[in-house]
Amino acid sequence: MAMETTAESPVPVRTVLQAVGGWIGRLGRIWVEGQITDLNARGGTVYVTLRDPVANMSVRVVGPRGVFEAAGPAVTDGARVVVHAKPDFWINRGTFSLSAIEVRPVGVGELLARLERLKQVLASEGLFRPERKRPLPFLPGKIGLICGRDSDAEHDVLQNARRRWPAVAFRVENTAVQGSYAVGEVMEALRKLDADPEIEVIVIARGGGAMEDLLPFSDEALVRAVAAARTPVVSAIGHEQDSPILDLVADVRASTPTDAAKKTVPDVREQLQLVRQLRDRGRRCLAGAVERELHWLRNVRSRPALADPVREIERQSEQVLALRDRTRRCVASALDRAGDELSHTRARLLALSPAATLDRGYAIVQREDESVVREPADVKDGERLHVRLSGGRLTATVSGREEP
Repeated sequence: MAMETTAESPVPVRTVLQAVGGWIGRLGRIWVEGQITDLNARGGTVYVTLRDPVANMSVRVVGPRGVFEAAGPAVTDGARVVVHAKPDFWINRGTFSLSAIEVRPVGVGELLARLERLKQVLASEGLFRPERKRPLPFLPGKIGLICGRDSDAEHDVLQNARRRWPAVAFRVENTAVQGSYAVGEVMEALRKLDADPEIEVIVIARGGGAMEDLLPFSDEALVRAVAAARTPVVSAIGHEQDSPILDLVADVRASTPTDAAKKTVPDVREQLQLVRQLRDRGRRCLAGAVERELHWLRNVRSRPALADPVREIERQSEQVLALRDRTRRCVASALDRAGDELSHTRARLLALSPAATLDRGYAIVQREDESVVREPADVKDGERLHVRLSGGRLTATVSGREEP
């Protein structure tokens, strides 16, 4: 429980230290992982500083010499170990330390197993998915470079990039690339470059080394920081066979720092050659298109309608005249045939006409009601009759009848 104190009722130092010691004592035995530094053995006791592999923090560890000797010769300065210890607080001096009970070196197999478990966790969150990776700009205006100071990686990236495109601009952030300070410094440099609006690509480069030297680039905090960056990140860690987790989450993975320069900056000579090829190809395409159009134009101009347009008009005029003459002949022939038919019909009509019969001396006898008299018995004596001749009509009265 919290101690209730005031300026009027303070507590002595021993009370505070005793309370702190009591709180720490309730932690119990714990397993702690870190990197050994300042290994010092005096008599039967070994004193070491256990440093956090990521943060700039450390704790004093004290233990019997036998505990450390039982862990084997691998427990040396720089070794990564897991310590089973009891937290201790020395009240008289107000110092905190760990009393080692067991020390186990972290072997390569254990490190690889941890990295594999971390990969599975990150993969399940989708940080390795190809669709989340962003393409690099064709020609970045300014490139951010995170690397060791005066390192071969820095030299390779800068020299090869400027050899490919002399006008390329860099902002270099030198950091530790191995050891306990590497993760924090790389993350801080990444934050600065990602916040710079002029930076279009960030390259994280380091030369080759042992697996333990490359462990900072598989740290979960650094990997998540790269995944959250707004600027595309190129990972160029180690050599082709090296594969830290940073390679999997970065937008582009380069096998070496030299390869990172090739993937980030285009080669001006290759681009000039490509421009020349495209220009020549454009000229050939344009010349071919013009030649095809000229060929089509020559073919069109060689056609009779355009080669001699007056001749075409004359030909059409001849056709019009021929059709006119043909029409006239057809109409004249039709009129002649109609005239002949009319003459024949008229002749037949005249031949069959009663007037023609009258012209031959015949007469038509009709009663008053215009009926024709056919037999002498059909009339009576004294009946008035009309006699129609070819030259006119007569009126007669029946005075007698004669039988044939």
